[in-house]
Amino acid sequence: MRYLHFKLPDVGEGLTEADLVSWAVAPGDTVTANQLLCEIETAKSVVELPSPQAGVVRELLVSEGQTVDVGAPLLVIDTDPGSPEGPDDGAASGATAEPAPTAASGGTDAGEASEEDGESSGSVLVGYGTSGAASSRRKRKSTSPDEPAPATPPSKPAAVSAPEQEPAPRPSDARVLAKPPVRKLAKDLGVDLAAVSGTGPGGIITREDVHAHVGRTDAQSLATYPGEPWLEGGTVSPDGRTTRVAARAVRRRTAEAMVSSAFTAPHVTVFHTVDITRTMELVERLKSDKEFAGVRVTPLLVVMKAFLLAIRRHPEVNASWDSEREEIVYKHYVNLGIAAQTPRGLMVPNIKDAHRHSMLELAHALGDLVERARAGKTQPAEMSDGTVSITNVGVFGIDTGTPILNPGESVILAFGAVRPQPWVHHGEIAIRQVTQLALSMDHRLVDGALGSKMLADVARILEDPAQAFVWS
Repeated sequence: MRYLHFKLPDVGEGLTEADLVSWAVAPGDTVTANQLLCEIETAKSVVELPSPQAGVVRELLVSEGQTVDVGAPLLVIDTDPGSPEGPDDGAASGATAEPAPTAASGGTDAGEASEEDGESSGSVLVGYGTSGAASSRRKRKSTSPDEPAPATPPSKPAAVSAPEQEPAPRPSDARVLAKPPVRKLAKDLGVDLAAVSGTGPGGIITREDVHAHVGRTDAQSLATYPGEPWLEGGTVSPDGRTTRVAARAVRRRTAEAMVSSAFTAPHVTVFHTVDITRTMELVERLKSDKEFAGVRVTPLLVVMKAFLLAIRRHPEVNASWDSEREEIVYKHYVNLGIAAQTPRGLMVPNIKDAHRHSMLELAHALGDLVERARAGKTQPAEMSDGTVSITNVGVFGIDTGTPILNPGESVILAFGAVRPQPWVHHGEIAIRQVTQLALSMDHRLVDGALGSKMLADVARILEDPAQAFVWS
């Protein structure tokens, strides 16, 4: 037997933790190299983790929904199940050699209990559980007929036997027998493990014990919003009036980024109300154009093109501020971010080198980007190195807003709802298609005059799309 501990790798630049979304394997499953093991959710996307080697899954060390630090072990794989016990195998990326941990291995005990194991009791090593039917056991005296004897690996006789300890009421959590994932679950649910009765081997507390305890002690379930997905995994207060839900990775990172942006970049927003009747007519013509067959055409597509042309006319807005070196970094490329509301929260993936795309190419790129974002398949690379962004608040029926800059970007454009409104057109009042634009800018990089000129150029193209031919 060769035990491999597969650890959470860094799947993106600067990743420190991730949420385990779902397992694709279970203890006892035989896996092949590169077979899907699990899905994790980072601050940017859902990522699939493949198996580094073939073998048999011995134990899952992390629960679904649990937040895991990079480098923490996720599961144990026996890479040579048909051989006698041998050294651990940690050659693969993301895996390290450690002693085999649990009874799920079907082999030896997780480790020998000694007086250095501060929380050991009998054959139970806290954090690893108890062993199953071991190939050999070393007899010892026991004052309790129900207390199992510790399993001894045949290759390493124990020099010191585990101290005997009579079962007694637990005075505190310090003497609770539970694995780390179970302790984490109890902490998330607000459960005092000292009050939970363990039904596992040697009295160890299992996940089922924790959930059963919650079911017995919860005063009442949610009465106002039963079954809502945004309350899933939450802890209801005893009076049923509040629910605490752990923030997911995307929400935590969004909060951190927005706070950082709002309090480090001085925001200024300018607004413009625009008659975009001609743009709406262009959208209808593009929908019937055979080159755009099968592509979703919306006013946002024209807004994107107008925004890119305005940046081309005012390239100094495409920049970022280097606080450490007190330098302005001007970008000679445009990675255009599009804010997308997804079931996982707000995400802003970007279209790489959008300034090089034709209208048709932008349409395809936008469709692919939004589809992957809503399916939770956006890759970390698609979320990084954005230079400017657009947020389409009009899809929610909102006229305008003051968008917050994405960190590292200098401008963000808000596109409001398009509404038929009375408008003075050629000296007469007529019903026209009108929208509002809002441009937020980092005032360290973009002065009010520069930002206003840029927004006016976007508006001019939307008022008369033919202007794009003059400026392109």
